[in-house]
Amino acid sequence: MILDAERPSQHEENACNAVRQAQMRWRMLHQKDLSAKHYYRSMLAGKRRCGGSTVTRHHYFKHSRAFLWFLLCNMVVALPPAQSQLLINVQNQGGEVIQESITPNIGEDLITLEFQKTDGTLITQVIDFRNEVQILKALVLGEEERGQSQYQVMCFATKFNKGDFISSAAMAKLRQKNPHTIRTPEEDKGRETFTMSSWVQLNRSLPITRHLQGLCAEATDATYVRGVDLKAWAALPGSSISSLEAATEKFPDTLSTRCNEVSSLWAPCLCTLETCIGWYPCGLKYCKGKGTQGADSSGAQQQQQQQTNYRCGIKTCRKCTQFTYYVRQKQQCLWDE
Repeated sequence: MILDAERPSQHEENACNAVRQAQMRWRMLHQKDLSAKHYYRSMLAGKRRCGGSTVTRHHYFKHSRAFLWFLLCNMVVALPPAQSQLLINVQNQGGEVIQESITPNIGEDLITLEFQKTDGTLITQVIDFRNEVQILKALVLGEEERGQSQYQVMCFATKFNKGDFISSAAMAKLRQKNPHTIRTPEEDKGRETFTMSSWVQLNRSLPITRHLQGLCAEATDATYVRGVDLKAWAALPGSSISSLEAATEKFPDTLSTRCNEVSSLWAPCLCTLETCIGWYPCGLKYCKGKGTQGADSSGAQQQQQQQTNYRCGIKTCRKCTQFTYYVRQKQQCLWDE
């Protein structure tokens, strides 16, 4: 896994700049010859002249093609950068290989990580760097023989610490030398537990992040948040605890029974859901190099060796997350038995 030193379109832009400069130089040198009056006069005289010399009939066509390249380069460089997606083959702790897709969006300052577990559960993790929000969406296949629907969707919104994942800009520069390689993380960050305290009302979730309502549209009654995270978001510029709390509804205070301790499928209980992100870029690596700079007392440039640091790779991690949250029926938490 490598980190590009420049953005992927840089080479194309450099080539286009060279085409632009060559075209402009040619047009400036031949400004007189390109005027309509001079061009048609030379054609009527039966001679094609350019820059004081007689030229073939292909001369102007050749440079008109160069002008077309000039126009094409302007169009290509003006296009917005495409979102780059990495497909990573990851070996989980059970020895099975799953494929993760990681997609950065620099314009929105987002990263989306998605994969399907071997039991069919689809996990989507969205990191909103601007609002410091992390959303984990789980689509769990239902057990139809036990009266469940085909699937159910849960969403968990938590406070994101910016140092836990590389930025969307750095993510967009990542490239794989060997896309078919099976990756294993360098560090296991263990398990982090979250005890959720409230439901999120999706139609009022804008103060948390505008991405929550669209991503979790199928989890209208199953999107969860913690009170401690609401207080942390309230401290951010432009936010307030009143607008955040207005987007949530607290769980009943009296319930403390775990679903694996409840016998009735229709009784409320506290459910637990655990998922693991088997591989993700959790930091940047810096290498040391030597640069030259400095000046002597007379002002003349003097070369001096100086050590510099530059980004040369990424650090990769694995992390598990366990969520505990309220469900109105044990039927919504059959895996926790």
